[in-house]
Amino acid sequence: MSELHISDDGGVRSLTLNRPEKRNALNDALVRALKDALRAADDIEDLRCIVIRGAGKDFCSGADLASIQKIASATYEENLEDAKSLGEVFELIRQVRVPVIAAVHGRALAGGCGLATACDLVVAARSARFGYPEVKIGFVPAMVAAILRRNLGEKKSFELLTQGFEYSAEEALALGLVNAVFDDDAFDTAVADYASRYAKTSASAVATTKRLLYDIDTLPIIDAIDLGAETNARARMTEDCKKGIARFLEK
Repeated sequence: MSELHISDDGGVRSLTLNRPEKRNALNDALVRALKDALRAADDIEDLRCIVIRGAGKDFCSGADLASIQKIASATYEENLEDAKSLGEVFELIRQVRVPVIAAVHGRALAGGCGLATACDLVVAARSARFGYPEVKIGFVPAMVAAILRRNLGEKKSFELLTQGFEYSAEEALALGLVNAVFDDDAFDTAVADYASRYAKTSASAVATTKRLLYDIDTLPIIDAIDLGAETNARARMTEDCKKGIARFLEK
């Protein structure tokens, strides 16, 4: 059985974490498969977005037991290599040109919560639960801290990362960590409808906007506006923009 199930529906590619008996816990093989799938995505010409989801009852429970046992006996160098491997998944999500949507049902905890937070967009079933319980066993939710801090203010990020409690989909929505909450019994249909929005937009404009949004993260405001102006000018030269203007003028 493959650790990651890949399926396509029109321009939407679903990457399904496929270890339901282990609550889709992350191991080396699953992390490697995610990285391979994300790297391959830019070669799919008609791809409009990616949805990451979990098989079975949960989205992802974090690192699996074998990985945690390995951490306890590994050297610093081995642990650094392992941590960087998961961090690379987070980086690839931001580097791939299309939007990456986390579709969370059940539990998204520890590294699983980090994986969801790393996605460009997050939608959740109403019963979904999130949390960073790492601190309860002396571990640190370290790589995701860089992303969470960009999503939230300092004090709320501190609370979530250092108290280890679970929070609901509705609480995540109120915090801005989730884009939409859907009823459990309509979740799959609602996710498909949400992802299909990208069939109605310009693929080049969305890709350019994604790149710009993340590139301005650390720029001073003047530099960010200047980069926006340069990006705007380049976008005006694309075929999508020229065709869009022509359609607009015909109305």
